[in-house]
Amino acid sequence: MEKNNETSGGDFILLGFSDQPQLEVILFVVVLISYLLTLLGNTAIILLSYLDSKLHTPMYFFLTNLSFLDLCFTTSVVPQLLWNLKGPAKTITATGCVIQLYVSLSLGSTECVLLTIMAFDRYVAVCRPLNYITIMHPSFCKSLAGVAWLSGVGNTLIQSTIILHLPRCGHRHLHHFLCEIPAMIKLACVDIHANEVQLFVGTLVLILLPMALILVSYGLIVQAVVKIKSVQAWRKALGTCGSHLIVVSLFFGTSSVIYIQPQRSYGHSQGKFLTLFYTVVTPTLNPLIYTLRNKDVKGALRRLLRKEQNL
Repeated sequence: MEKNNETSGGDFILLGFSDQPQLEVILFVVVLISYLLTLLGNTAIILLSYLDSKLHTPMYFFLTNLSFLDLCFTTSVVPQLLWNLKGPAKTITATGCVIQLYVSLSLGSTECVLLTIMAFDRYVAVCRPLNYITIMHPSFCKSLAGVAWLSGVGNTLIQSTIILHLPRCGHRHLHHFLCEIPAMIKLACVDIHANEVQLFVGTLVLILLPMALILVSYGLIVQAVVKIKSVQAWRKALGTCGSHLIVVSLFFGTSSVIYIQPQRSYGHSQGKFLTLFYTVVTPTLNPLIYTLRNKDVKGALRRLLRKEQNL
């Protein structure tokens, strides 16, 4: 990496919410509670999916991947955020910033692809129920999950590396609470038009394309559900897709705004709170959405509690 990037010469300053100091104490409490709930909820889903044989299905295999991803995603952001919210120090080391940039982008990109794969799984379950077991074979599911994780790693290796090689001329003040590509681009002291185009193309591939594929999947699901005459079958179809659709709306609805128009979003409170939503709040809500709306998960939890009581 070029010396003029000065990635090893000092810390970055994460200004975050310093322009609203009256909110920092409240945000600290909210973020801390959200993080603890994220750890508890997603760990519970992972353990339930592993311990209960009735949850050894493709749907819960992908849900386990999503829960593990959310645990890692929030952990790459929240500890540093809490440290900066608790006092006047708003710094992150150059090494820490680079690690956060690579890890958070990799996991965020992986989630985009994983949610698309989960939509495909729901399409097969509703529209091709007789062939579901054949199509969603365990080895095929593992391959799909592998594609999601590898695509995330590949995206961050390309985009993050390009951004880190931009000369910054000593600029270290990030108007954000984490090291993320749209914020890092603004530190560059050269023409960044080409980089903005590259970011937009990346957004098309890893946000807008997955959104389009998810819409296609649910469009086909709606067509199939409309043909169903049974009210019970209607409820089952909507129940199996409803939780995933809510999660998709929460994640893509906020992240797409940030990455499609980064220049308008970053440096403003609205952009920071939108990022806070998909990095902190959404991973907290995901396990609640899946457990509160899912009879299988609640049943698995009851069976596990009965086993514990009988021991």
